Amino acid sequence: MVHPSAAAAPSVPDYQDFLAAFQAGSLNNKFAGDFEKGMNAAIECCDSHAQSGHVALYWEGQDGRRSSHTFEELKEASSRFANFLVGQGVQPGDRVACLLPRIPELMVVILGTWRAGAVYQPLFTAFGPKAIEYRVAASDAKLIVTDSNNRPKLDEVPNCPAIVTIAGVTPLAAGDLDFHSQLARHSASFTPVMRTADDACMMLFTSGTTGLAKGVAVPNKALKAFYMYMRYAVDLRVEDSYWNIADPGWAYGLYYAVIGPLLMGHATLFYEGAFTVESTYRVIRTYGVTNLAGAPTAYRLLIAAGGDKASAVKGQLRVASSAGEPLNPEVIRWFQENLGCPVNDHYGQTEVGMVLCNFHGLRHTVRPGSAGYSLPGFRMVVVNDEGVELPPGQQGTLAVDREASSLYYFAGYWKANTPGFVGKYYLTGDTVEMDASGNIAFVGRGDDIITSAGYRIGPFDVESCLIEHPAVAETAVIGKPDPERTEIVKAFVVLKEGYTASPALAEELQQLVKHRLAAHAYPREVQFVYELPKTPSGKIQRFLLRQQESGKNDV
Repeated sequence: MVHPSAAAAPSVPDYQDFLAAFQAGSLNNKFAGDFEKGMNAAIECCDSHAQSGHVALYWEGQDGRRSSHTFEELKEASSRFANFLVGQGVQPGDRVACLLPRIPELMVVILGTWRAGAVYQPLFTAFGPKAIEYRVAASDAKLIVTDSNNRPKLDEVPNCPAIVTIAGVTPLAAGDLDFHSQLARHSASFTPVMRTADDACMMLFTSGTTGLAKGVAVPNKALKAFYMYMRYAVDLRVEDSYWNIADPGWAYGLYYAVIGPLLMGHATLFYEGAFTVESTYRVIRTYGVTNLAGAPTAYRLLIAAGGDKASAVKGQLRVASSAGEPLNPEVIRWFQENLGCPVNDHYGQTEVGMVLCNFHGLRHTVRPGSAGYSLPGFRMVVVNDEGVELPPGQQGTLAVDREASSLYYFAGYWKANTPGFVGKYYLTGDTVEMDASGNIAFVGRGDDIITSAGYRIGPFDVESCLIEHPAVAETAVIGKPDPERTEIVKAFVVLKEGYTASPALAEELQQLVKHRLAAHAYPREVQFVYELPKTPSGKIQRFLLRQQESGKNDV
């Protein structure tokens, strides 16, 4: 899995010196296209490296099958898919949704969508029909690609767009188009459609707190910021074998398991199987992984399995990166002692990508438990409720100074207001504290978002699903502290008259959320209550429920 075209890092520059000298324009020569005159993400992530002969993707299926795919092979396959899209009437700027697991066809769909000038929209495979319905309707997706395992979910999606299915053992549903047969009848040559820096190449949806999930149109110019993160925070080098275990159905997996390495001409790795301690160590050993990225929940499960299992790969990993939730200092110590590897914490959002990092590729003091320093190209600050910057040592809201951040790209939510825009700042909603050196430590969320096993879950989505059950009169959903998952989803439920609380009803509600919304979002605890705490105006006070649950842990 070594690719000589990836950027090498023979020396590690000082962070402050690098930051002082950094200019966003210096990144232009890293890209084949022109951010002002025209570019295409498929050229940057594929075509630019096609002549090298290098592998772009190593894949291992859940059934043990393995394959590798070069940049040239992906160029040809994605060209066939782009020709197919054009034949289906997909225009530049149209959204193409994809409900696929980590299989090679996923990469073909992403690159082919970009090649046609369209916008790629990921759908997490754990989503149920309700979550899928909302997202494809909100984005006005023109077409959706799925496989036989996920295809039944679309039967419950009203007004579903055209469906392209990767056929399995089950017959193709009436009206579906077969993915592979369609590609076979189209040309392997397609000239990429040029787009501007501000044109969207992706459409993601972030978690909602008091409303439905919000659309985020990610423009082509975001590729510069993704490159910076891969090059200096992840420190992806020529000699590295890289594995980001995050699912490409979410931002961290799409941005940095797909786009980031391919931008640098480096192979990425898709492992389709479910996460287990055994499979993780086996994949690391089998593929010679030296550069690992993932979420603290996965790392904590490795710790729980003990140092004996880690011994098989001790010394193999050069660096590891962590994102999705704050990294516990215990994880840092354990990785060093049992794997001989530093693991650094990083912070980001779907809206802006990774913006705070403890860099592997830049030299600075690392404070265990802190999120690190601003990614060059971003000026991260701490502000109060009025949008006034606070001095070091005071807690406030983490914000991006949009006017002083040359790599900033988030223009606001798709067809919705963006309350986080306050003057020249974009407020992340998270509470932090900065020290005199610019190092920023995460303190807590400033909203009701639940962080569980690396996933960010909006309580409104879960509540909306639960309220569909005929027995539920009212419900409030919170994150309950959990040592393994950071938080678990807990639902407080008020029943309608005539219904009786029972373990069977709780299980019924859990299964409803699993099926209709998402497997990772179901409430692991359901507590039946007579009433919910509310403001005088009738708004549910989730923070009181969170305090109640946190207090139990303190006893």
